[in-house]
Amino acid sequence: FSPKVIIREILKIVNKQQLEFSEIFHNNIIPELKSEGIDIVQPSDLNESQLDFLNAYFDDNVLPYTQPIMLMGEMIKPFLLNGALYLSIIMKSKTKGDKEKYYALVKIPSDELGRFIVIPNTQDRKSVIMLDDLVRFYLNELFPGFTIQQSYSIKLTRDAELYIDDEYGGDLVQKIKKSIKKRNVGSASRLVIDRRMPDHMLENLMLVFDLNKLDVLEEGQYHSNSDFMDFPNFGMNHLKNIILDPVISKGLMPPYNLFEAINKRDHLLYFPYHSYKPVIRFFEEASIDNNVTHIKIFQYRVAKDSEIMKALMQAAHNGKQVTVFIEVKARFDEENNIDWGEKLEQAGVRVIYSIPGIKAHSKIALIRKVVNGKENFIGYLSTGNFNERTAKLYCDFGLFTANPKIIDEVLRIFRYVETKEKPSKSFKALGVGTFNLKDKFKELVKNEIDNAKKGRPAYITIKMNSLQDDEMINLLYKASQAGVKIKAIVRGICCIVAGIKDISENIECTSIVDRFLEHSRVYIFGNNGDELIYLSSADWMVRNLHYRIEATFPILNPEHKQHIRTIMKFQLNDNVKARLLDFKNSNAYKRDDGLPVRSQYDTYYYIKRREEELR
Repeated sequence: FSPKVIIREILKIVNKQQLEFSEIFHNNIIPELKSEGIDIVQPSDLNESQLDFLNAYFDDNVLPYTQPIMLMGEMIKPFLLNGALYLSIIMKSKTKGDKEKYYALVKIPSDELGRFIVIPNTQDRKSVIMLDDLVRFYLNELFPGFTIQQSYSIKLTRDAELYIDDEYGGDLVQKIKKSIKKRNVGSASRLVIDRRMPDHMLENLMLVFDLNKLDVLEEGQYHSNSDFMDFPNFGMNHLKNIILDPVISKGLMPPYNLFEAINKRDHLLYFPYHSYKPVIRFFEEASIDNNVTHIKIFQYRVAKDSEIMKALMQAAHNGKQVTVFIEVKARFDEENNIDWGEKLEQAGVRVIYSIPGIKAHSKIALIRKVVNGKENFIGYLSTGNFNERTAKLYCDFGLFTANPKIIDEVLRIFRYVETKEKPSKSFKALGVGTFNLKDKFKELVKNEIDNAKKGRPAYITIKMNSLQDDEMINLLYKASQAGVKIKAIVRGICCIVAGIKDISENIECTSIVDRFLEHSRVYIFGNNGDELIYLSSADWMVRNLHYRIEATFPILNPEHKQHIRTIMKFQLNDNVKARLLDFKNSNAYKRDDGLPVRSQYDTYYYIKRREEELR
């Protein structure tokens, strides 16, 4: 297919989705808010005292940020900020005899003021006005010589690709820095409009910004819907998600000695159900422990105000040898990662930046202690980033371990990124991207195929963000045809076609989209009764299996294996938020007549009970 044909088909689907969103917003959400005493109002709905408040708010807060811009076709091409909201306006001059139509733009300063204004109300109701509607109401003041006829909201998206000619030559960090500066001034690539906008106005905008119809996305009256995450809650907790306070893993928090606890046995955490505090404590304790000599960590995406990065800087200040590998090619986190890299270097941390041609996507860390001349390594391996903020939203496993089989191979990964020399020994316990990762997965699937052909029980349960690698998909088809029972949970991109007779009838594929983001990667293989369970930073995508340094690690503790099985059972039995991904491509919700199973809630209460029993 030609790209234009594909884009047209995509736009049809997306425009249909946007129309559905608008209908839900206007026909369901607004009326339900109203029934709870919350009104999204227009200025025309307000009484005199409320309008006085609005006048003062506009003059004091909004007016300094508005940017009226006249459009003159190709003569003047104004620069619109990437992702910012604007009103596109049709006006007529008040000058007698001038029948010309005029076009203009005004910025909606939601980046400065937020999107929602709470209106004082004397009645027992809550009133909110959208900033878009407030600016719209005062347009006549901004264009005093004109009569406003119509206005529609728009948003321009610019090309955010970083164009780096050569990763292998010169200073890669400097090249990325230079490219980041160009990102917000990149060429216009998408125009989001109010679908009610008349054709003549749209044609004018396309002329001004040098766009065509395929660059236009039709939405409703309001854009940037993620702003609704900050909608005023008025303390009405019954309208919000129930509070699920993260469960504290007591054995890893004071008064217990963290490193002694890990040396005694492995500890497995599952975020955001577990608190992320033990991970932060791991680095904070290492920074002040007199016996710790080295700290090593991979940084892919971290919080802007990261406690972990602060602990690493403190560790360097305290004389530890700290090495941080920073992946500066982490998309949309390049600037944050470079900023942290510079701060770490200033604090005395040894910083190693990206390896040309591949990305380092592993989520691993290691500390070295020396007690009475004896060396002790303690590691942390995870399916998710070292990011305190996303750990509250992303479902990820994290393993603390001092097991030599795993630690020795984690050391080999760090040695490789520090020296760029390939390890002399092959990886056995771990699957490591660009080395043995894909071969390891292929071997595990083929083993299940062999067992099925020999009449032994054979099954595979996999969970990942995306399943896209052709070779792995074809191998799963062969496994299905051999009789291997395959259950896959794939949240995002899923290129396998499940449920086709004689091809993939033994494959069931579902997707769970709920309150938290399903981000963990779990791989379970029957192995003729001696079940193998792996956790990983890697999806089954070409980029993960071929062009990234990933870490797939085994779960060796039988108790942890059972723990993961239980969590996966909740997910496989989910009949509330799970959708079937089958050859019909309908994404129908998975339903049955049994008790409702909402896996994320069942998982939380299971972990809470388990921690109480472990005490």
